[in-house]
Amino acid sequence: MKIDHVHFYVDDAKVWRDWFVNHLGFTAVDSNINTIHTCTEVVNNGGVCFFLSSALLPTSPVAKFLNEHPPGVADVAFVIEDVEAAIALAQIHGAEVIQPIQEQQKGNVFLKWGKITAWGGLTHTLIERSQVNDEDSITSPLSIFTAIDHIVLNVAVGELESAVAWYEKILDFQPQQSFKIQTDRSALYSQVMVSRNGSVQLPINEPASRNSQIQEFLNVNRGSGIQHIALRTTNLISAIAQFRARGLSLLSVPQTYYSQLKQRKQLPLSEAELEAIAQQEILVDWQENAQKALLLQIFTQPIFGQPTFFFEFIERRYQAQGFGEGNFRALFEAIESEQIKRGTLL
Repeated sequence: MKIDHVHFYVDDAKVWRDWFVNHLGFTAVDSNINTIHTCTEVVNNGGVCFFLSSALLPTSPVAKFLNEHPPGVADVAFVIEDVEAAIALAQIHGAEVIQPIQEQQKGNVFLKWGKITAWGGLTHTLIERSQVNDEDSITSPLSIFTAIDHIVLNVAVGELESAVAWYEKILDFQPQQSFKIQTDRSALYSQVMVSRNGSVQLPINEPASRNSQIQEFLNVNRGSGIQHIALRTTNLISAIAQFRARGLSLLSVPQTYYSQLKQRKQLPLSEAELEAIAQQEILVDWQENAQKALLLQIFTQPIFGQPTFFFEFIERRYQAQGFGEGNFRALFEAIESEQIKRGTLL
């Protein structure tokens, strides 16, 4: 299993195509998949592909989605081995099939796909390819991103256990790390789900307090949904310097964070590199018993103007695995600071 693409439903697909090109260095792809009722643009960078759709007519599924939710992720598409078996299994466990299996020949690649309901307004397109074109996995030297590292789903209070079970039964995900992050003001629970082959990571968050940032997301999003997508890069410091120059808004990190980092044991960074990281306000985490393995992470402000969807950018050094609890907590506290500014967290 792997992520094929992520599909956003937005108010103006062309405007958001330009946003991805201008702010994140994506390339617009000529896909020719428009319909009478829906305009769809496709953007790509390295191993990352996004579809961006907006409604041309009230009959568009985008119009229905935007009547129920703010702009955001409507569908996450997975490449799987056997789409017919996956759709049949989904039906057994109560998922609704909203697009029956279709087939299409593209050059020397034979495609089969269908679409099922998931959580809230989210759906999953399941795609089977009879032959993988080697060109799909080749990234340009100019690419900033190598892959989607993980996608985070927020669910309502009491839904975490059933959401975990759903991804176990229907898509054969396995539970990995779990977290409870708590401050003096709010808290959340998180369970990381990973596909059987390890290539797809899906943390699922549930609010653990009434004023949690997860609850704020659920309120504004009007239900469960994708909170953020993490894009992996091999040089985060350089990438963030580019994004700042392009005008991208990022969450701020207090400089006291970096003075505290220096107090931790076995800091695997030189003084010069830590200074560059602090200048770009990047979060750092490592396990003191894991040789050189290091996580670098940073987060955008919500891109659609409401406190819902945002991007994360991540660099994993020396095969760093999983999610650092230090960075998770730092993100939680940074978003709390934004909540306080909005007046939604006292």
